[in-house]
Amino acid sequence: MFDLYHMMGGDLDVSPAGDLRPVNDRERGRQRILRRLLTNPGDYLFHPDYGAGLGKKVGENIHPGEWRALIVGQMLLEEAVSSSPPPQVRLSLIEDGVSVSVSYTDALTDTPETLRFDVTR
Repeated sequence: MFDLYHMMGGDLDVSPAGDLRPVNDRERGRQRILRRLLTNPGDYLFHPDYGAGLGKKVGENIHPGEWRALIVGQMLLEEAVSSSPPPQVRLSLIEDGVSVSVSYTDALTDTPETLRFDVTR
């Protein structure tokens, strides 16, 4: 299945022919995971429970166990993430927030993947 290429916080991308660029396979899974983790519950009108809402947590006290459980639970809702082995989450404090690194197995290709991103103000 194809989605449109769209990195969270950016614009849609175009192909060399000028059409909207599709995304599939590994990159599709990475984009969908990042979108789910950074989307706030309630932001999608027809899917009010979608998203982990990590962006709303910036500025709050950080509870690493809570963040890890939230991230793993949300990731396991994505078809691209294998449940065995479960995703591994590492959190690091940075100047304006938290740096997140997640290791998981891509369910479609059965290959290990790593996704890194920062949650900042």
